[in-house]
Amino acid sequence: MHPVVKAVTQRIKQRSERTRDAYLACMARQHAAGKPRTRLSCGNLAHVAAAGSTRQQAVLLEPGGLNMAIITAYNDMLSAHEPYRDYPDQIKQRLAQLGQSGQVAGGVPAMCDGITQGQPGMELSLFSRDVIAQATAVAMSHNAFDGMLLLGVCDKIAPGQLIGALAFGHLPALFIPSGPMSSGISNREKVKVRQQYAEHRVDKTALQAVECRSYHSCGTCTFYGTANSNQLVFEAMGLMLPGSAFVHPLSPLRRALTDYASELIVSQVMGATNYLPLHALVSEKNIVNGIVALLASGGSTNHTIHLIAIARAAGLIVTWDDFSQLSDVVPLLSRIYPNGPEDINAFHQAGGTPLLLKLLAERELVHTDTRSCVGGFEAQLTFPHWADQQLSWQPVTDSTNPEVIAPRAHAFLDFGGLKVLSGNLGRAVMKVSAVAPEHWRIEAPAMVFDSQQAVEAAYFSGALFKDVVVVVRFSGPAANGMPELHKLIPLLSSIQQRGFQVALVTDGRLSGASGKVPAALHVCPEAKLGGMLAYLQSGDHLVLDARAGVLKVQECLSGRTPAILLEDESQADWGRGLFLGFREQVSSAESGASVLFPEI
Repeated sequence: MHPVVKAVTQRIKQRSERTRDAYLACMARQHAAGKPRTRLSCGNLAHVAAAGSTRQQAVLLEPGGLNMAIITAYNDMLSAHEPYRDYPDQIKQRLAQLGQSGQVAGGVPAMCDGITQGQPGMELSLFSRDVIAQATAVAMSHNAFDGMLLLGVCDKIAPGQLIGALAFGHLPALFIPSGPMSSGISNREKVKVRQQYAEHRVDKTALQAVECRSYHSCGTCTFYGTANSNQLVFEAMGLMLPGSAFVHPLSPLRRALTDYASELIVSQVMGATNYLPLHALVSEKNIVNGIVALLASGGSTNHTIHLIAIARAAGLIVTWDDFSQLSDVVPLLSRIYPNGPEDINAFHQAGGTPLLLKLLAERELVHTDTRSCVGGFEAQLTFPHWADQQLSWQPVTDSTNPEVIAPRAHAFLDFGGLKVLSGNLGRAVMKVSAVAPEHWRIEAPAMVFDSQQAVEAAYFSGALFKDVVVVVRFSGPAANGMPELHKLIPLLSSIQQRGFQVALVTDGRLSGASGKVPAALHVCPEAKLGGMLAYLQSGDHLVLDARAGVLKVQECLSGRTPAILLEDESQADWGRGLFLGFREQVSSAESGASVLFPEI
């Protein structure tokens, strides 16, 4: 085991001793209560069975019968979740064939950052994760289930489901993915037209045509953003079947994997020989494996928020310093857009998550003594195959595309895809895997804005065409829910392409797919809560240095009066008023930006 990985894991274990013990004690109490349905009264149980078929009622009323909760994020507007339309019926049919039962315990909301980018709804996006966690817990509160099958993929949805499921972590749980859509136009072409539109060189009709060719069918988007980072990380943690994250929704293999997951969870229930509660799959070692896989793949910066919140739900305290120390020793082993030209389908075809884990294991960068949903770690290094109506797993070998997954003993970078920056402006994270090395250090005057709309106006006025660090403050969790500012990337990329040095510094977020413009994100403390961004003025000289891990202002800010975010009546519009309580009690980005857990 690499000494840094070992040391980080040990520090997580030590700092989490009190909270982890409390979580495991809660799980032990829930386990000691016995099989869930045996605690229901006759009236309780009658309600559970009322709508079932005669066969299902017999299973539900039989003390030894098993009933699996299906918690679905299905809706038919979002491409990633549309395939889940038929999953519950398929799962219930397979469980019935095994003499058991499955019920849709509840649905959770599923919103798409790709639709809400630049819209008021984006201010609800991050908060939706905690709503989903609560909705998952409500679904499980009927106490009528022996296990959980979680149907969710995208940005806040899968993390929210996992956080909620961990409250019932004495039961087994599996994620069943839906898979990515087939590849459309090249990412290079899509980015080019987006930038041309931002520069008013093509019209909206041309842009719409390109976007529709890119997002064209059911399945997740094919770039390596937060949705696909969720899938890769959760597979690396052992929460889904090996090699299952990126199988196409309409593939016969996908249907076979869903059937197998339904069979597998039956064998893992309380009292079974292979009893495997969820809390055993979310240990400090599994969490570290997930972080290492994220870094080695150049995954989404949003996971510096989500993985911290997930860990807290399991009683584990993970910090940005853990990410930073691991990133120093974990090499970048894959290149998926925006870290390279190819998409997630090419990554899957090159060997996918099982191969990435194998390469990391050979370097002793992941824990190989962990449990996964299919047993030990070695089982995670296999790839599923469907032939002659039979599902099988075969060991992965070497990369079939060395431009996407590095060959053995090679790497695209000697360190991981994320850096933590610190200095007199606070702490931030930066994704470096898609940024050219010549842009890793920028020193330039700041232009300070209180909204992304103000940045857009300055761009079209011509005020930004110079060496500049664009600062967007009052975009943190407490200010307005920490929206993604992806709308700015085509504009800032245009400035960069004209030969100017440009960077973004913000207490907000960026899309998990953002790339070539250097960006210090999630700045803590945020401006709304008195962070130093509130004291900045346009013209101040800022330094952003990814190599040195530095984010600072050259001027002395003492004696300045901080800018204040004026209360805006518009924050009550478009449903945002319902989340005032969230904005008032949310923790910092470094603590997971959560209303469910106290500040670390």
